[in-house]
Amino acid sequence: MVTDASIPAGSATDDPELADCPGAFPRIRVAVFPAAGLGTRMLPASKAIPKEMLTVVDRPVIQYGVEEAATSGIERVVLVTASGKESIEDHFDASRDLEALLEAKGNHAGLAAVRRVASLVTVAAVRQPRALGLGHAVLLAEPLVGREPFAVFLPDDIMDGGSDPVMAQLTRVHARHGCSVIAVERVPDQETPRYGILDVTPVRDGLHRVREMVEKPAPGTAPSNLAIMGRYVLTPSVFEALRSTKAGAGGEIQLTDGIRALLKTEPVLALEYVGRRYDCGSRIGFLRANVELALADPETSVATKEMLQDALRRAM
Repeated sequence: MVTDASIPAGSATDDPELADCPGAFPRIRVAVFPAAGLGTRMLPASKAIPKEMLTVVDRPVIQYGVEEAATSGIERVVLVTASGKESIEDHFDASRDLEALLEAKGNHAGLAAVRRVASLVTVAAVRQPRALGLGHAVLLAEPLVGREPFAVFLPDDIMDGGSDPVMAQLTRVHARHGCSVIAVERVPDQETPRYGILDVTPVRDGLHRVREMVEKPAPGTAPSNLAIMGRYVLTPSVFEALRSTKAGAGGEIQLTDGIRALLKTEPVLALEYVGRRYDCGSRIGFLRANVELALADPETSVATKEMLQDALRRAM
């Protein structure tokens, strides 16, 4: 067992608990999408429209996460929603009337796009009746997840891993080690108060064993600059940890507190993922996602460049 005394902070470890066992652990088949939040950072746009349904280029924010899940081998998605968010479930359901209309009009491209959304994964939903925190939202998904490892996607974050989805990067680590894995990114020291920050022991390049989690530390006090981002692979043991987690400020049960409790009984790893993250829960992150993803799309790239050049000329 690795202890603070046996492995100095910042050194690599050959912990036998982290021995490579490729293919020995269950693959990740289920993903939980907590989507019950009010989206106050995106008001007034999110007043009547779920923030997860705000459009980036040509699809809702949450669809990017579900597509990432599907391409990472995930088969089932559990949406944790709330009153007024029925449109999220509707988006991933079949729409017979719309499909019939598109077919009658010969709009084959539109028909294919609509059918593709409904066929990405199997979707189920559970309601979070009160805003009791991210940990509480994950705990509500337990009956639909069962006793198997699962993924968690924070739908505000679009994670663009190119040909290697970020969740696929995490699931490969889980397949080798069988423990929970958190996606992390290095942030500037002055930005540590915005994130959960990890104290870690390096395992190998880009992979770390989590020693402790510190919520939004002040600059100069953070144990590292490794910040938790919106993708997780968790073992089912986290459910028991969350049940034992006391509510904190505002009566909320935090996922980070549940994972911190998990550290006492089993290893948790942090992976520096390869890819680009867009925080679509903030106005500037949402704007950046629209611009950069439109520039990356062959269908919109040229027109977007021309639009931006024209806007910059007029702004000078």
